[in-house]
Amino acid sequence: MGVSGSGKTTVGEVLADRLGWPFHDADAYHPEANIEKMHRGIPLDDDDRRPWLEALAELIDRTYERGEDIVLACSALKHSYQDYLKHDLADVRYVCLCGPEELIADRLAAREGHFMNPDLLESQLELLEPPEDAIRVDISGTPGEIAGEICRALDL
Repeated sequence: MGVSGSGKTTVGEVLADRLGWPFHDADAYHPEANIEKMHRGIPLDDDDRRPWLEALAELIDRTYERGEDIVLACSALKHSYQDYLKHDLADVRYVCLCGPEELIADRLAAREGHFMNPDLLESQLELLEPPEDAIRVDISGTPGEIAGEICRALDL
């Protein structure tokens, strides 16, 4: 979890590959209206996020019911979103990718082909509420180093 540009997709893909687990990017679950709104630089509100969170919760529930594991790259910025997605499943763990705003802003500025408008970084940082029990990982390392740190923290 973390703000746009923190490396959720890149690190998530490396982590999933290392663990042999399927990878899912929460961005793929956004309704088209949300994508258009973010592209225009308009922050999403809770009503916009509701169908997206419902789809992600369903993915988590299906995975849990099958006894499988996944890596899900998801902003999950607010406690209410995190609680909704986890809904008392002890096996759901949050890893917060954290780093300096300047580094994240530089990454967003250099990124091509993504719908997220870099102007939304500030609004995301204002909303960011990492869970108290989240594993916090500094994003200044390479994706492989970050994935290794996550594996160690999760004892995997």
